[in-house]
Amino acid sequence: MKFSAAGLAGIFVPANLVWDQQSPETQGRIIDDGVPVFSRPSQNAEKIGAYWKDMVIPIQEVTLGGDPLDHNRVWYRIDDNSYIHSGQVQPVHTSLNPVISEIPPAGLLAEVTVPFTDAHWGPGKNFTIAYRFYYETTHWVTRLVFSQSNSPWYKLYDDKWKYFYYAPATHLRILPVEELAPISPHVPAERKQIEVRTEEQVVIAYEWDRPVFMTRASTGARFSNGDFRTPPGRHITAHKRPFRHMAAGNLAYNGYDLPGVPWVSYITENGISFHGTYWHNNFGRPRSHGCINLTSKAAKWIFRWTLPYVPPEAQYVYEEFGTAVDVI
Repeated sequence: MKFSAAGLAGIFVPANLVWDQQSPETQGRIIDDGVPVFSRPSQNAEKIGAYWKDMVIPIQEVTLGGDPLDHNRVWYRIDDNSYIHSGQVQPVHTSLNPVISEIPPAGLLAEVTVPFTDAHWGPGKNFTIAYRFYYETTHWVTRLVFSQSNSPWYKLYDDKWKYFYYAPATHLRILPVEELAPISPHVPAERKQIEVRTEEQVVIAYEWDRPVFMTRASTGARFSNGDFRTPPGRHITAHKRPFRHMAAGNLAYNGYDLPGVPWVSYITENGISFHGTYWHNNFGRPRSHGCINLTSKAAKWIFRWTLPYVPPEAQYVYEEFGTAVDVI
């Protein structure tokens, strides 16, 4: 990890600091088309192949490579002689889940536990595909239904378009209540604070002025069609959603259409937020439309640690208070 010595100087880092790092998952999903494979963990090494979007590959080892000044030096070893840069690979698992038949009227939150699953317009693969849902995205389950072949499917609510989709029930894990419980609820609200350091591309959470959590981020950037840098200053996390379908603009010109964005903690009225990210794994450089891109695990920690608390049966909360966030 490369940080500015001046930027992080003076921070006392306790031994129990939670540091969100690359985890050695057993598989990786290729995020883009034509991602090159190298003979060594370096962009200057010999290219020995390429992978295509949504291919799932084994990850044998997480290692460092490239130039010491690179913002992301994390590489994945595929086998003895093959390496791929982590920025274009989403670390994933493949886990099937027990089917939950008792869904309360309000619904339940679930996350995808396979590299990807296709959501259809009806309960069965004979229905047209509406979207592809990716690993660790979150979705709102409204009921259990069965296909014509009697396989279990969850009916899922789309919070943006107000549509319903259907996905294989074993591909989604209903999140238990304890996994949604607040973190450090004993700490007074005024003693929690977050810093977003845009120069270092790092997020730090403090309790009683002591850092307790740190993670790399990708904040807002300048694009050819506008300046989307994350707004500096003091904000609060007054509005939160455990899942959100984010879509805006022309997909052919810097637009996006992203269902199931997990663990969204808004800090402005126009939609700037912390959230999990599955469309890249290249944290440490600005690249968003203003939001603070995090790994899904880091976004979940921020979501649970900040105020206001979102009850398990709620799709969102909107209050006049929240945890202080300083974008520097």
